[in-house]
Amino acid sequence: MITLEPIGFAYNERDEIGDDYWGEVVSEIILDTSFPEEALSKIESFSHLDIIFYFHKVEKKNVFTGARHPRNNKNLPKVGIFGQRSKNRPNQLGLTTVKMLNKEGRRLFVSGLDCINETPILDIKPVMKEFLPEEPIVQPEWTHEIMKKYWD
Repeated sequence: MITLEPIGFAYNERDEIGDDYWGEVVSEIILDTSFPEEALSKIESFSHLDIIFYFHKVEKKNVFTGARHPRNNKNLPKVGIFGQRSKNRPNQLGLTTVKMLNKEGRRLFVSGLDCINETPILDIKPVMKEFLPEEPIVQPEWTHEIMKKYWD
């Protein structure tokens, strides 16, 4: 068994889980007081951060472990849960690369974090080119269709 404690929480205007329109969302991540403020030292020198968070509003009964149609769209192929980025995942973990906007003390302001208000944040990592793939990203055509309005 693994026990994780949030390192902080994200706050924004999105209270409802939704599949689209995350591009304009600005979130404030507040680091928990159990961590010294210096844990965020120099983080503002990075343009982007990877945020790992917990889908805290997903009900256990909705967690899916097999294959299903993405967004329940029967026009799309059945895809295994690990072949899609659904929130209804076995461990309810989310991962998003965000743009770093500003740091004020123990508060980070980021854009493009696709989580709802009061989401527990589990980790923050700076994005470094050396960790990104050198090869072109390849993905199925159907993914482009479902992502058309995601970042609008």
